[in-house]
Amino acid sequence: MRLDIRYRCCFEYGELVRESQNELRACPVTDDHQSLLTYRVATSPSAKVASFDDYWGTRVDTFGIREPHVLLEVIAEATVETRSSPLLLASPQLDRLRDEPFASEHLEYLERTRHVDWNGRVTAEAASQVELFGPDLVSVVLGIHRRVHSLVRYTPGSTYVGVGIDEVLDRGEGVCQDYAHLAIAICRAAGIPARYVSGYLFTSNDAAGTEPALDGTGGDAVSVQTHAWFEAAIPGHGWLALDPTNQQEVGLRHVKIGHGRDYDDVPPLRGTYAGKPGGRPQVAVEMRRSTLADIQAQQQQAQ
Repeated sequence: MRLDIRYRCCFEYGELVRESQNELRACPVTDDHQSLLTYRVATSPSAKVASFDDYWGTRVDTFGIREPHVLLEVIAEATVETRSSPLLLASPQLDRLRDEPFASEHLEYLERTRHVDWNGRVTAEAASQVELFGPDLVSVVLGIHRRVHSLVRYTPGSTYVGVGIDEVLDRGEGVCQDYAHLAIAICRAAGIPARYVSGYLFTSNDAAGTEPALDGTGGDAVSVQTHAWFEAAIPGHGWLALDPTNQQEVGLRHVKIGHGRDYDDVPPLRGTYAGKPGGRPQVAVEMRRSTLADIQAQQQQAQ
């Protein structure tokens, strides 16, 4: 599936600021699941953009605005081709997680972090899934995936980045990053390396994860928010990507930006500025699926 994505973030400071320095993580990766075809970043006020890959392999676009300004607008546009992920042909046993060098390679994805810290309840949930589905590793991961979906009710605006896993469990409600953090915590408590993924989901309903219907006008377009899911490390296979918010495997409509230990490793936009505190970002993401006619027209223009 070919998808066009437009990410726009507008930050109004409220008062004039002298300068700002920023990091943007909005560029989709190229991996076994997807290929990045085009990507560009524009800012207002205009700035020179430099790029690098961070420790986790996510592209970071950095830019500084040195002239005084009261508003910062960032637009990142990308075209991505997604494809089906390879099927799991076998499931290893849980004891394979202790094999070297697998254990050393994935050590960082077993540690507690600011957003993935857990108490006895999470430990008990992990032990329960291992007892129910072990020693088959994939069955345990899928069990955790289903269990998280049953523990949390999707409620937009019910939480914010920084709410702990314990509070999410007590409330029984949250948003996509809460589902991802809880799933990662249960996996890690069970000794399964897991990581947080930031990206987009081509859907008209973030909670239902349903595919938009073609509108008959040359491709369908939807307004979405950034999405989050998790990946669990499977010896001999790689990473198994699952979307607990929608209780589904990551598929053609998921577009990955990057991954890390938790949200703090892949925030969409982070920065500092010289001025009085205040102001809030306004973010809008539009996704559009290209039809065959669109693709053919693009190919003809490229010739």
